[in-house]
Amino acid sequence: MRRELIYFCFTTLAFGVTAAPIEWPSWRGPDNKGSVERGNYPLSLDETNVLWKAPLPGKGCSTPIIWDQRIILTAPISGEDGVLAFDLDGKRLWEAKFGREHAGKHRNGSGSNPSPATDGKAVFVFFKSGSLAALDGNGKAVWQTNLVKAFGPDDLYWDQGTSPVLTSDCVVMARMHGGDSWLGAFDKTTGQMRWKMPRNYQTAVEGNHSYTTPLLITHQGKEALLVWGAEHLTAHNASNGELLWSCGEFNPKASPNWPTVASPLAVGDIAIIPFGRADRGQPRLHGIRLGGSGDVTSTHKIWSREDTGTFVPTPAEYKGKVYLIRDRGEVECIDPATGKTLWKDAFPRASSNYYSSPLIANGLLYGIREDGAAFVARIEPKFELISETKFGERIIASPVPLDNRLFIRGERHLFCVARQKTS
Repeated sequence: MRRELIYFCFTTLAFGVTAAPIEWPSWRGPDNKGSVERGNYPLSLDETNVLWKAPLPGKGCSTPIIWDQRIILTAPISGEDGVLAFDLDGKRLWEAKFGREHAGKHRNGSGSNPSPATDGKAVFVFFKSGSLAALDGNGKAVWQTNLVKAFGPDDLYWDQGTSPVLTSDCVVMARMHGGDSWLGAFDKTTGQMRWKMPRNYQTAVEGNHSYTTPLLITHQGKEALLVWGAEHLTAHNASNGELLWSCGEFNPKASPNWPTVASPLAVGDIAIIPFGRADRGQPRLHGIRLGGSGDVTSTHKIWSREDTGTFVPTPAEYKGKVYLIRDRGEVECIDPATGKTLWKDAFPRASSNYYSSPLIANGLLYGIREDGAAFVARIEPKFELISETKFGERIIASPVPLDNRLFIRGERHLFCVARQKTS
């Protein structure tokens, strides 16, 4: 493994510690729920509420993160993997580059699909090229390595989508594909690999291809990693990668071409697992009890459905309930304990699908279609569509809330939208 910088002293001064708004340190937010419970967010995303839009240097699909008044996202810059930071007024603060970009294959893919993550001390980024890197709050590279050079190319059918996950000491990456699959942890300060745990399962064709992001959870009072892919849900000790428990048999009929795209969602002690091909009328959704040891397949599956689910958008949790935006715009509220539908409705349908994952901000559900059509709906006590806006460019990233504003990353621009314009 190559490190381009061999020494750097981490400092909290680069980011500062602020007490005000809820930060958004990773693609699904501070609690990996895709929601916030307070704020005064816009009922419409139309141009009258757009405070500013900033041009982006190239096509990227990653969701931005926000920390200490800075919006950070990945995007190609002049043909190289890049990271950009903006202030909350849309001014570009800095940029960093990490070598030649490997462009995406899918119409909604890019070399910058994975989202950044931060612990408030450093920013961690990953790209399709294999570059994994850490930066300080001013955009200076701390260390860089390349997982493709170190471990060989991935053979995912589509573009890499797994984002970095942070434990107390490490940045964790999952590689799940048709070749050697593994979960690995890299020291946050140096980039040195701390541990690497094999994760290889026999599956139907393409079933071992995963684009999901692991979750950091607690197991018996200690940090653990919940990993979904290759038709297995597994939990690992975050300190050494040791397998704690596993749950399988999600595809008993061995249906082919069922990769995992939507990431898991943890609601209390239940994991919500989307599977199947909802985009092809073959949805699956499972509720798995967290915990246990060894193979928990026969003991921890508490419910399973074959009539609903989502292929690409990751579900959100809000006030203990699970919310799905399915691939064709269907919206469903589900009780995580029983798997039963509490209500269902739908956003307007078109030839385009929904790739962006849902955001819920103080009772408002934001859903964005790949063609740039964005919708706002109330969800309490039931679904009520409020508005529709067309941004005029494709949007794959998920919306991000902060301090009564939404930040929406399109293919060409970063938008800031508020409930009303302010001077």
